[in-house]
Amino acid sequence: MIEIRNIKKSFKDKEILKGISGTFEQGKSNLIIGASGTGKSVLLKTIVGLILPDEGEVYYNDRDFLKANRDVKTEIRREIGMLFQSSALFDSKNVEQNVMFPLDVLTKMSFPEKLERVNFCLKRVGLENANKKMPSEISGGMQKRVGIARAIVNNSKYLFCDEPNSGLDPQTSILIDELIAEITDEYDITTVVVTHDMNSVIGIGEKIIYLCNGRKLWEGANDDIADSGVKELDEFVFANKVMRKLKRQI
Repeated sequence: MIEIRNIKKSFKDKEILKGISGTFEQGKSNLIIGASGTGKSVLLKTIVGLILPDEGEVYYNDRDFLKANRDVKTEIRREIGMLFQSSALFDSKNVEQNVMFPLDVLTKMSFPEKLERVNFCLKRVGLENANKKMPSEISGGMQKRVGIARAIVNNSKYLFCDEPNSGLDPQTSILIDELIAEITDEYDITTVVVTHDMNSVIGIGEKIIYLCNGRKLWEGANDDIADSGVKELDEFVFANKVMRKLKRQI
């Protein structure tokens, strides 16, 4: 489990995160949702240590990440896998080399051991025959799957996904969502997904934190979101005709 307490962050005179607290549960797909510019990605980057908050605490299974010594921080970072919005694959490396990269940096495994692990992860995401392909030779959806394989190759305990469906068609987006949910359940990972895609919220949102103007206005499960009683969340969720129709059915 990950717990955040009173996270605050400003850039110059603009307050982005205004005292956000919450928990992200192990073995569940935890979603951070909200409109563009509400602080979702800043919060995610703060949790993984890419941005230092002005105030607040971040705990990984009761380990205080921000105040931890170097060895503990290194241990936690080794347990983190991240899927970036753009996949962030190395253009000069093939699929196999991209997925192997964390093992090269973080482990002392032999090459045969690393290759075995890479092949296992590629097979798990349905890309067992793509080892030697370059990122430019595969589709956007396949690039996302390579990114997921790289994120879990080091037996990650925590998986962070920043807008994983960005730039994908609806059908591929559903496949990526399902893959993230399956891996989360199968490996009992604490998964945190930043998204504004309501299909993801309805499909895999086991635990949801809703941000609006840098504040957390709601926290709960997707089954309860239609009855949140939060005006801003209601407007966000049912902002299009399809979702309004779903609300009437509920």
